[in-house]
Amino acid sequence: MKKSKVFGIGFHKTATTSLKIALHTLGYNVTGPNGVNDPDIRNNINAMVEKISQKFDAFQDNPWPIVFKRMDEMHPGSKFILTTRNPDEWIRSQVRHFGTRTTPMREMIYGVGCPAGNEDVFVRRMLTHNSDVIDYFRGRPKDLLVIDITREGNWEPICSFLDEPVPASAFPHANRAVDREERRLHLRPLVWIIQRAHNRLRHIMKQL
Repeated sequence: MKKSKVFGIGFHKTATTSLKIALHTLGYNVTGPNGVNDPDIRNNINAMVEKISQKFDAFQDNPWPIVFKRMDEMHPGSKFILTTRNPDEWIRSQVRHFGTRTTPMREMIYGVGCPAGNEDVFVRRMLTHNSDVIDYFRGRPKDLLVIDITREGNWEPICSFLDEPVPASAFPHANRAVDREERRLHLRPLVWIIQRAHNRLRHIMKQL
């Protein structure tokens, strides 16, 4: 176990997956998201985070952003990383990824479960959260790192904040839309080959 716990308290789609991989690379036992589909998350969240927070070194994605004050009380000396992102880019990513799909967790956080059609509500909630975090940790620069990984994604700020050596590997930039599109394009020829082989096999079977 690491000496101090690390809580990623930026809202989802603020490069939380990249943060997760980075912390794992640094040797942290990372969890999250947790409980996103629990239909009774409003009543279960406190007991859940108190239990899970005892078992891991690092935490990211939901519900950890909305329980940062409780985690600060429970685990003195912890480090908190607020991942941020340009609001316009963030809400586009939200809509592209979640659309009209809803979860109990998002309903609890935003008051509505899906970003599509509720863009203003989601952005307002995210900005309010970021402001609340910065106000809460005002005067405690050693406890909070605010970083936009989509623009400042490198090892130095995080390693300096956590007092960890900089890894030799490149900083992870995971789950980006451009990467997903490249993977889709790379897989397209393989899908075509599989489909063609499947159709050929069906043709042969019909002739037997």
